[in-house]
Parts: sequence; C-alpha cells; structure tokens
Amino acid sequence: MGISIFRNALSVACLCTMTACAFAEELAGFVTRQGDQLLENGRPFRFISVNIPNLQLIEDNFALNAKMAWAWPNEFELNDALESVRQMGGTVVRTYVLSVRREGSDMGDFVYVRGPGQFNEEAFRTLDLAIEIAHRKGVRLIIPLVDNWKWQGGRAEYAAFRGKQPDDFWTDEQVISDFEQTVRHVLTRVNTRTGVAYRDEPAILGWETGNELDAPPQWTRRIAALMKSLDPHHLVLDGRSLHGVPLESLDDPNIDVITTHHYPNTDNDYVKPIRAAREKTRGKKAYLVGEFGFTTADKIEDVYDAVIASGASGALLWSLRFHDREGGFYWHFEPAGDHHYKAYHWPGFNSGRAYEEQRVMQLTRDKAFQIRGVSPPTLLPPASPTLLPINDASDISWQGSAGATNYLLERAANKNGPWTKVDADLHDDEVQYRPLFNDESAVPGHTYFYRIIAANKAGASQPSNVVGPVKVDHRTTVDRCGDLSKVDHASDGVQSTTGDDRRRREDVSRILIPEGQSVVYHAEAPIRSWRVVAFGVTANARLEASQSSDGTAYAAITAQGAKIAESSGDYDYLPQIRLSGAAVSGSNLRLTAVGGPVELSRVVVCY
Repeated sequence: MGISIFRNALSVACLCTMTACAFAEELAGFVTRQGDQLLENGRPFRFISVNIPNLQLIEDNFALNAKMAWAWPNEFELNDALESVRQMGGTVVRTYVLSVRREGSDMGDFVYVRGPGQFNEEAFRTLDLAIEIAHRKGVRLIIPLVDNWKWQGGRAEYAAFRGKQPDDFWTDEQVISDFEQTVRHVLTRVNTRTGVAYRDEPAILGWETGNELDAPPQWTRRIAALMKSLDPHHLVLDGRSLHGVPLESLDDPNIDVITTHHYPNTDNDYVKPIRAAREKTRGKKAYLVGEFGFTTADKIEDVYDAVIASGASGALLWSLRFHDREGGFYWHFEPAGDHHYKAYHWPGFNSGRAYEEQRVMQLTRDKAFQIRGVSPPTLLPPASPTLLPINDASDISWQGSAGATNYLLERAANKNGPWTKVDADLHDDEVQYRPLFNDESAVPGHTYFYRIIAANKAGASQPSNVVGPVKVDHRTTVDRCGDLSKVDHASDGVQSTTGDDRRRREDVSRILIPEGQSVVYHAEAPIRSWRVVAFGVTANARLEASQSSDGTAYAAITAQGAKIAESSGDYDYLPQIRLSGAAVSGSNLRLTAVGGPVELSRVVVCY
C-alpha cells in the first residue's frame, strides 16, 4: 500500500474506527437448548469460529527477556484476541483448560489449580479479565475444566495429588471430590472486575466437562449433574470428543451439547464422521465440532459446508494466536500437524502461505456469517497501533492492530512533524519475538521522533502515539537469519534452515553453521559493538568470536554471555547461546561453531 493511500484514508479512519466499535454489542441473556438446537433470545444460535488456547494462559512467551515460556495474557492481548474474532464474525471462542500444577513441568506458578482446593487468584483474575472483554466484544466462551492430557496438567495431576494413578481420576472418591471442589470454585466465582458471578455471566456459553476425556459415563453423569445444580443457566458440554458420540449422554438430562474433534491422526475424512455424529444427535442434543485442523483450506471449507448444511450448531477451527504485547504475534508450531502447520494469525499473512493462512482466515470469516444467514459486512480500517519505547533506531517495535495487514512507519525531526516516510509496507508477522524493524536509513548525529500507522484494504488508521527523541550515534546491521544476504562470507556447509521450530522457541529463520565452520559479517567502519542469539544443536555446541581488520588475519574476541540451558520443558527446547561484545579494532566479525553445529537466530552489528 503506497503512502498516498495511507494519507487519503486518514480523514475517514477515525470515523470508521468509531463505527467498528458500534458493531460490538454487549451480551444479554443466555444461550439455551431446545432439542438439538441452540437458541439466543428465541432464535437459532449457530457459529463458525476458532479455538484460542492462549486466552486463559500463554504457553508461547519466547521474548528474549522472558524467564519462561508461560505468561498471563494482559488487557491489550485479550482485547486483540477477541477483537480479531469479532472481525472474523465469530460469536464463540473455546479456551483451553484450567491448568493444574504438574511435577516436572516448567509452568512454575502459572497454574489455576495448585493442589486439592488450592486455587491461584492471579490466574482467576486473568480469566475475570478475559470474560469481561468477551462480554464487551459480544463473544461467548466455552471453557473446558480439565484435560485428559499432560500439557497444562489435568486428570493425572489431580490423581497424583493423592498419590493415585491417572485412571483413578474417574473412580476414586477422594480424587473426584477434589475435582468437584474445582467445579464449585469456578462456577460460583464472582468476577472481581464486573461483580457478576460466573454462573450469571452471559459471556459464558457453557462449561465443558473437559478436553478430549476418556471418562466413563458415570463420571460424566455425576459432573454434569453437579454443574447443572450449581449453574442452571449455562450449557453443559460433554468433553468426550475423540470417540464419536457418547450414546449415554444422549439420554442424560444434564448434558446439552455433544462435541467431536477431528485431526489427521483420528480421521482420514473429517466430513463423514461429522455427518454421522450429527445424525446420531439429531432431535436429541445440540452438536458442534469442538476442534479440527491440520488440513488444507479445501478440506476446511468442506467441514464448514458440512456443518452448515447439516444443521449442526457450529464448528471451531484449531487454532488462533493473537498479537504479543512486545510486538508481533505469538507463534505456535504444531508437531502433531505433520510438522507443517502453525497457529493462525488474523487476518492472514504471507508468512503462513505453506498452510494457506490467508485463504483459511477469509474462509472462516465468510462461513461465520453464512451460518448466521447474513452477508459479511464491509471490513473497516484498523484501529491505531501503539508504538513501543525506542532505545535504538535498530530496535523498533509496536503493538499491532487487529485486522491490520501492513504498517507505515514515519519519522520527523520534531515531535509535531513534518513527517517523512521510512517504510510504507511493514509487516508484523515476519519476525518472531524480536524487534520488528531496523531503521537503516537513520543518519548518525541526527535525532528523530517516530510514529506508525496501521492499514488494511479498507484504509488506514489514525497515527499512533509519537515516540522520541531517539538520538542516532551509529549505524546498525541486523541479520534476521532468513537467508545469507547479510553474511559477507560463509564456510562450506553453512546454509539457511527452518523446521522443528518449537524446539527453537518458535524462531522460523536460522542460519546453520556446521561444527568447525564459520560466517563473517563485514561493517563499513570499525565495529562498535555486536550481539548474537543462537541455538546449540548439540549438547556441547558453542560459538567463538574473532575479529579482523583486513578480513584475513583474525584474533579471538573475549565475549560476554554464555549458553543458557533453560528448562527444556515438554517440547525439548534447545539451549540458547547469547553473546555480545564491545568495540573491536576491526570491521570484520567472524562467528565459528565449536563442539557441534550452531544455528544463528539474530546477529546485530553496530558500527
């Protein structure tokens, strides 16, 4: 998008942004069930939307200053997530489970349940905030209460609290009673932000007994009855979703909704089992596809069409990640998706072309309105982004705007302008957990102010806040390591690489240096400082730095930093190597892999 389009759109952007807010109607009343249909204010309630597994707890916090991968989402992030869903036409979001302390996990205290009857108030205040924002955005939440799996703690952890085996969760009276304490705590909680009890909150669509449970019918019957006794307003969803329709639940008066999940490792053909499940539930219970994914856009469209044609209540795609408070997005590589898929980002970007992200996001929006029997409204320009503090012109980041496809960065010598374009086609999906932009055109000796504008095909936002003054006293080369274009010289075997990104903390662009090989970065003047982030591929791998004035004779550099072998977690994270150095006498920096292969992630050279 050219700069003229940005500027022409500014005159209407404020009005459009205000109009966008008017489309988000706060919720009133509960969704109810009549037979196999869900109703909202007496009318059929049907939806196409997404799962957002980070809505109640972030598991992808890989910023360089982060001490662990876990974090509580903040208000900006929750607003961004639910505004994205609203723009997509989604009226429902499914969260992931309420986390449980697990021995050997790297979660620390990022758990909702610390032990039997022991609950983390900080966690629940995060959920309070998510519910408050969902209400404001007109989005209803499905909240599963316990996991069948280990990822954020679940049934095995409840059993372990009492020295029991995982399957005792279903039958042991003490363990069941412990879980019932959690059910009571959640359903009777009063939101600290709104003063509304969860059981009286319209933004909650329903409670799911759990995620992909292997529960026996008697356990489900008992928990569903408890839920209805505590909260008669909300729907109860059966969390046994991987084995077709649980026939016992069709006759259970306390179960409202049957769900199924569909992935390549469970179904070759998603549509056939979805149609079969709908027929089994027809006239008896509401039915929805609670999760599906890791497949092509064509097959996703087939699922949406099958759900719409069958009269089922809805479908929820797996999964969406939202903007990161420190700039860019949260990322999630999906090993279960044949190492091919990642979490989606709204409104879809070229970075997700391998899994057809742009088409999938547009499909999801189109079908979200189709299932409701209305035409998609015209997209509006995005709201203003927020430019983050700038300590160096090479480290510029911003909090993105939901629905924005690109950004215009401007700078000026004075706070009030006049403003000059720096780059009119910036994207916040291209970098993972690093500063988004390096202003290479900034002139040493000058001082600048910066602002940024968001845009999509509908137009541009109002400008962001102004950040500055930013004094420039050096030039900077930043290598994001997506290719070898910034490398002056590379030894044999050095190559760009990607894949298995979860182990690299979601970094998709690296340069592989085999053991004993090296890369050289050349600056146009003596190097003032440098810093490197890399990953050691093997246990003993490390980097050694050296410098040269003539590019021939190299001398070793004493660098600060070391290999950081943080908790590998359930994903077996590789250790990070972080090195930095002060001024060197030469203009050539050589990095050599010693003791094993090393993958460069980011190299910054100031001169």
